[in-house]
Amino acid sequence: MKALSAQLTEWLQKPRKVMITTHHKPDADALGSSLGWAHILRSAGHQATVVVPNDFPSFLDWMPGRDGVIDFEKDPQSAVTSLDEADLICCLDFNDLKRNNEFGEHIAASSKTILMVDHHPYPTDFAQYRYHSVQASSTCELILDLCRDLDWMEHLTADAGACLYAGMVTDTGSFRFAACTPHTHRWAALLQERGLKHHQIHEAIFDQMPVNILRFLGHCFLNRLQVIEAWNTAYLAIPYSDLEAFGVQTGDTEGLVNYALNLKGMRFASVMIDRGPLVKMSFRSKGQVPANLFASTYFEGGGHLNAAGGQSADTLEQTEQRFLQALNLFGPDHLAQP
Repeated sequence: MKALSAQLTEWLQKPRKVMITTHHKPDADALGSSLGWAHILRSAGHQATVVVPNDFPSFLDWMPGRDGVIDFEKDPQSAVTSLDEADLICCLDFNDLKRNNEFGEHIAASSKTILMVDHHPYPTDFAQYRYHSVQASSTCELILDLCRDLDWMEHLTADAGACLYAGMVTDTGSFRFAACTPHTHRWAALLQERGLKHHQIHEAIFDQMPVNILRFLGHCFLNRLQVIEAWNTAYLAIPYSDLEAFGVQTGDTEGLVNYALNLKGMRFASVMIDRGPLVKMSFRSKGQVPANLFASTYFEGGGHLNAAGGQSADTLEQTEQRFLQALNLFGPDHLAQP
């Protein structure tokens, strides 16, 4: 359950230096919560710096404050300096420092005070303060809750609202996933009442697809899609050569797994992408099919009930065979037709 420490609340009454970071390959919820929280902190009189472990999709470049984000991979010295100078470290949208890659090792060694704000299950014990709820639709929703609990609603600026809305709209699948609640809609309504142009944000995120990526998607659906009707499952296994051939960049495969789940009768879906040293995997499910259990049991991953990720050090072909073997073990208990 989320809880706001009285000690932390009192401590934040004075100007502080705050460093905000999030998980590797940040998505809209990760970057949106980080930048949204930074805008709120600055309005409240604090200094705030956002550090990401590595790059993020170009369709998030519109976010207010994006130009000030430090990329650890590109500028490790500035990232470490920001860490060294900070009074408080805020870890957003992840609950294990391993998700922060090499920069997480610097955080672990720093002995800094850490606030974790996150909605993923099974957090590890690395933060002195937690604002955590698996019931939240997104970390951006939790940042809005945190702003309210701090009695900082006057610091919820238009720029902060735009960033936070982006995380909510993407993590809820445009407000269609089960994690979207009346509470989520109330926050969206409040932001719109304050002048948020929601259609502009939707266009900035969803209506910027390059021609090469549309062709890449067509290629995947035609040549990579596999359907296993016995287990109500669809998946795509995408070799590195496909990424090279179509010029696929960070973020271009975002949401690809959802297309497989959209097929009639499907209750479980996966995308396996050969990224070079590792095969990265995404899992999606419907109802009570535990995508996170599948990910953690077979592919060193985890996440939410209906959305999870994993990885494999094997070749793509070997990973696909492991996936099929795991599916046959997992299927009888979880994927039989209800």
